[in-house]
Formats: sequence, C-alpha cells, structure tokens
Amino acid sequence: MKRLSGQHEIAVHRAYAVLKCNNQGFTMLKHELRAEDGILILRPLMALEVSDFTSLTKVVDAYLDRGGKLRCVLISGKSFPGWENLDGLIAHLKFIRDHHFRIEKVAIVADGLIARVLPSVARHFVHAQLEHFEEEGSAMRWLEGAPELDRPILDEERFS
Repeated sequence: MKRLSGQHEIAVHRAYAVLKCNNQGFTMLKHELRAEDGILILRPLMALEVSDFTSLTKVVDAYLDRGGKLRCVLISGKSFPGWENLDGLIAHLKFIRDHHFRIEKVAIVADGLIARVLPSVARHFVHAQLEHFEEEGSAMRWLEGAPELDRPILDEERFS
C-alpha cells in the first residue's frame, strides 16, 4: 500500500471535511468483506467515528445472518488513527464485544507502538489470535493459512 506524502494527507483531510459538511456519508474506516473465505479487511484512514462502526456492523451482521463465517480480520493502515471522540471509542468497543468470539485471527499491519503492542494486550480480552506484521502479504498468508496449523506463540518464545 502506497503511503501518502504530507501534502496528499492534507488534501485527504480537506476532502473529508468537505464531504462531511455536504453529508455525503464518507467513512473513515474502509472495509471489504471477502465472503468466499470469511476475511474482513479494515483500512482506517482517519480518526474513527460512530458512523464507521454503524456501517461496518450492518455489513458484518447481514453476512453473519446469511450463514457466513467471519474467520479473520486484517487491519491495515499507516498507523492507528484513534477515535474522533469518546462515542467513536465506545462504538468500537461494542463492535469488538459483539463479534470477537466469532473471529479466529486478527492481523494488524501498521506502524507505531500501538500497532506493535496491541496484540499482546488484546489477547487477554478477545478470543482471536492476534499478530502484528510489517507488511500485508505476510499477514494475508497467515490469515489464509489452515487454522489447524496455527498455534499461539507463547510469551517465552517471543523473547527467546
């Protein structure tokens, strides 16, 4: 995924502001649900809002209601953008609460301390295996791999 230069990032922020003012329904969390293999791809662009999770929940719940299985999630972005406000954080936590037990694996591809530390912290609260990757190709190979071949990496193995 190509990174935006500072000038392009400013242009994206401006375009977002214009779209938001015009009420065009632009979302800060791009999502793609690969129904054939149950992989949800999330690409956070800017601070996440309630509307991002409202939109995401509709898509995911409709898929699950049709008998789909949400096996894996790929979260990919330059860095974690945070939340627009407390309501955005609460909407995010509700989405996790309502869906984490259905997900086997979560791969995070992003720069920054939060992206690297999140798997170690989150694995205490969610059902899924979480891993941080430096690039999307490795993350997808891990997600697409056979679940029976995966095993959690013990903390002792991480630091040896």
